[in-house]
Amino acid sequence: MSTGQRRRVDPKKWAGVYYYESETQKFQGKPDVCYYISYYAGPKRRMDKVGWKSEGYGPEVAAELRGERVRQNRHGNEVKTSKEIRLEKAKKEQTIDEIAKLYFEAKADEKWRRIDRNRYQKDVSPYVGRKRVSDISQGDIDRIQKELVGKQPATVWAVLEILRRLINYGVSKKVSPPLAFSIIMPDVDNERTEYLNPDELKRFRKVLSTWKNQEAVRMLQLAMFTGMRRGEVFRLEEAHLDFHFGLITLNKPKGGRTATIPMNPIARDMLKSQLNWKQEQGTTSSYVFPGKFDGERTDCSAVDNIKKAAKLPKQFRIFHGLRHHFAVILANSGQFTLDLIAELLTHKDVKTTKKYSKFLQETMQNRGKLAAEIINSEMSTIKLS
Repeated sequence: MSTGQRRRVDPKKWAGVYYYESETQKFQGKPDVCYYISYYAGPKRRMDKVGWKSEGYGPEVAAELRGERVRQNRHGNEVKTSKEIRLEKAKKEQTIDEIAKLYFEAKADEKWRRIDRNRYQKDVSPYVGRKRVSDISQGDIDRIQKELVGKQPATVWAVLEILRRLINYGVSKKVSPPLAFSIIMPDVDNERTEYLNPDELKRFRKVLSTWKNQEAVRMLQLAMFTGMRRGEVFRLEEAHLDFHFGLITLNKPKGGRTATIPMNPIARDMLKSQLNWKQEQGTTSSYVFPGKFDGERTDCSAVDNIKKAAKLPKQFRIFHGLRHHFAVILANSGQFTLDLIAELLTHKDVKTTKKYSKFLQETMQNRGKLAAEIINSEMSTIKLS
């Protein structure tokens, strides 16, 4: 990369701001531009690098930075160069790549870790990976979104969500400050509410009744009859089961806070069958559905085979879909409000449950008919003179 000859941008508009064009680095089909500022620190004149246009820097940012340095010098304060500031930040603040390394190591047991890490390496790291949070600008976010033009809104949302999650993780671990601005997330209107139609449910139940690996069957039935998430089923330990009061404690549920759900009679029978099976196998694992070496389960290939044998739709996510099916059936029954469904699903915000409101239409129709009958009955008692 050539260092080129520095030239003034516009001395009347941006005093002390210089630039040069790279001979090898391109941005948006043109030579990339690097900006510098000239100012005095005491009696000494400095020429300080600000950054590249491809990094989101422009003459306006450079001029603002120069103005700050000039004011510091005028009031007798120590004026630090960009290099000195970067070195100080390096001691206090980690880069996005460094935060990502800590984050994905901490989430090593999560199934989605590989998908998110691949997405991060492809769509986030090339643009902000070497930057520290305090150096990220709106221009960086715009660049990421520009590279995703043509992708589904959900994909763009997922990429930005990874970056936002990493920044929040860095703040929580005290290795990074919060972002100075909010990342505006794209609207996503393609959320699927998965459930089984009568034919699919019939095939599914038939496969479950004859499947050899009944442990996998019990896992799926537990998800279907309680609405438990996949990770909640895998993390379930015997100590989390209260058969006396009929409660199931969810360990590390989504949202972080420990929650409890009712142990209905069907779930009770399934859980007791599973514990009896464990005893017959001679396992001493604390987990209800133990994984490799009696540790916490991280996957179950049998459930995918069950899905295939039942000829369920390819897009039906077996555990997640059964959770949706649980909620849809409750909503459609007319005996559960959205608030009650939210409690059973352990949603922290009832807004998350609103997607099931469309399945309350039959209930609303029936209530509307009942309201009309009541009003009509009341009116019929009034004698017309």
